[in-house]
Amino acid sequence: MVRSALPMANPSADAAALLRRLGFAILLFAIPLAALFSRRALVVMAPLAVALIVLAAFLDGSARNPGQKAMSFVTSRAGLAGLVLVLWAALSLIWTPFVPQASERLLNIVAMGLMGVAGYLALPERMRSANLYLLPVGVGLAALIGIAMLFRGGGHLDPDGLGVERGMVVLVLLLWPAVTWLHSRGRNLEAVALALAVGIGAFLTADILPLIGLVVGGLTFALTAMSPRIGSRLIGFTMAALLILAPLLPFLLKPLAGGIFGSASSIVMGLDAWQGLILKEPARLLTGHGLETSWRGRIFGLVPNETPFSLLFEIWYELGLVGAVSGAILLSQAALSAGGHRPILGPGIMASFASAFALGSCGIGTAQVWWFTALVVLVLVFVAVERGQFRTKRPKAILRRLR
Repeated sequence: MVRSALPMANPSADAAALLRRLGFAILLFAIPLAALFSRRALVVMAPLAVALIVLAAFLDGSARNPGQKAMSFVTSRAGLAGLVLVLWAALSLIWTPFVPQASERLLNIVAMGLMGVAGYLALPERMRSANLYLLPVGVGLAALIGIAMLFRGGGHLDPDGLGVERGMVVLVLLLWPAVTWLHSRGRNLEAVALALAVGIGAFLTADILPLIGLVVGGLTFALTAMSPRIGSRLIGFTMAALLILAPLLPFLLKPLAGGIFGSASSIVMGLDAWQGLILKEPARLLTGHGLETSWRGRIFGLVPNETPFSLLFEIWYELGLVGAVSGAILLSQAALSAGGHRPILGPGIMASFASAFALGSCGIGTAQVWWFTALVVLVLVFVAVERGQFRTKRPKAILRRLR
């Protein structure tokens, strides 16, 4: 009997490769484009992409030691701090006046966290370059479409008029892993062109938030590229310090803002409202008012409308000292250890941390599901980029003469 020289087909491996390719196409290419048109697209498409990647890993068994990886993640300092933060948020349901809404928000946070862990465990140990090149293509195409929409003036596609603005925020976040991937492949000209396209879109957007996130991320990228050690430590320390010292900010910044912008400006009024809430119930700085009270309190008159939308205010008002300290440890430890053993990724990772923190501190509604989903997508994309660095240079063929 003559055996066939061709290897036998493996239907499971073929199906897994197809599902994984489709999952990465949604995660890296479709999400940046869809974010420009609908705020719900990110919330729907990210779980779908992760589900396809998890199913692919289940079919071909590419996920190795998932239990060990999950345990090492949970038992790390950042993992323990995140666990304390979630448990304290769950405990705050006892004293929050909005138990149903707070319970729904907590379930959303836990679901997004579990989705991120599942995606992390299912990502292959070695990423194909063809899959990762979908990210800069998707971000670049989305930036060009966003610029065209903004020039036309028809970019407000959501009922609340924030379609393109929210999409540009997502592009600013995903720009850094895209630039990092291109830089790691030696495509620096393409990386600069991509950053320029996203920068033009952020500049044209009516909301200043995307531009703030881009500028902060760009400065952080340059600083970390010049000195990786100083950059990572500075970002980690700055985020932790701002979170822990946030109740002092309205007292320190109000006189300065009043002298620059005038006492009638929205910034000064927001700082004044924040200061008034602290002086009204100083004991609440220990426990907070419970999950969901920052947003719902505005609707029911418990929180003045002038109070700033900021992570710095929300975490203290809702979760108090325990939430702020655990959040500070989570962010600082994650920033210090994120670079890992590949220094080429450090500037992009730190830029992502700085951009996301700046956006959360300056006006992004951190209670919204789309924001949590965007952060989970950002983490998964960076893990994929890190796992695409296994090959450095193509080995040279050595020909030996036959004697």
